[in-house]
Amino acid sequence: MDIKHRPQVYIVIVNWNGWEDTIECLESLKQLDYPHYTVIVIDNGSSDQSVEEIGKRFPEVLLIQNESNLGFAGGNNVGIRYALERGADYVWLLNNDTVVDREALSTLVEYMNGRPNIGICGSKLIYYHKQDTLQALGGGYFNKWLGTVTTLGNRQPIDRNFDKEEVEDSLDYIIGASMMVSKNFLEVVGLLNEDYFLYFEELDWAMRAKQKFSLGFCPQSIVYHKEGASTGAGLQKRSRSKQSDYYQLKNRLKFTCNFFPFFLPCTYLSVVYALFNRIKRGQWDRIPMILKLMFTFNR
Repeated sequence: MDIKHRPQVYIVIVNWNGWEDTIECLESLKQLDYPHYTVIVIDNGSSDQSVEEIGKRFPEVLLIQNESNLGFAGGNNVGIRYALERGADYVWLLNNDTVVDREALSTLVEYMNGRPNIGICGSKLIYYHKQDTLQALGGGYFNKWLGTVTTLGNRQPIDRNFDKEEVEDSLDYIIGASMMVSKNFLEVVGLLNEDYFLYFEELDWAMRAKQKFSLGFCPQSIVYHKEGASTGAGLQKRSRSKQSDYYQLKNRLKFTCNFFPFFLPCTYLSVVYALFNRIKRGQWDRIPMILKLMFTFNR
């Protein structure tokens, strides 16, 4: 690729009360072997010392402060708008709780540049705290009967064999921890849907683009992910925060209602099953929350 004509990439990172993770992510970006990128950190109304710490340690990074927490979609959309206004060819949405490999960006650019039909491309995600184990091969697929998602390659060894074309054919969405999005995609499909606040935004984005763009997976782009550091949704479902639990269940219903309304009764049953699971785990504070969600849910 001619160095003078390399695409311009804007990297968007949303921070919410997680400056330690964000600092580590920014440190890893300094090692990237791709020269044409600009980093934007969107602070989503943090109440800790995030703005001061990030600004002090990385004065060269553009730091945009939101007055309140706009959620995953809202925070990222602020960065995407900024990038498009300044001529970005690609926007790389990256979770603040990630650490990237040196070639993670250059391989994404090369892969997407040769495949203009791909609107969003994912990386090979590896668990940060268990680096012999995959988190995902780019993304996953949606079960419309239950309103749930399954991550491709999750918890399998990183050296497992897979067919890249089969992976791409199976993808219904790209995981938001690492999503490279083309300018053309953004101009045609639009921004992330802010109605979700947290979870299912990636699936909504991919569904809206289904007849216009393909989803891609670049296995050479390696990103290590702590998973759920900001939202409280870690490896163990039992440890998921109450807020995380709420949005997982609420947006399961919302997405199904928007795209697969015929299957909504089945999805309600899956939420009932989730209710009994919380009872079984003794998570009594979540029972009123789930009951209220079931009886008051609307689009």
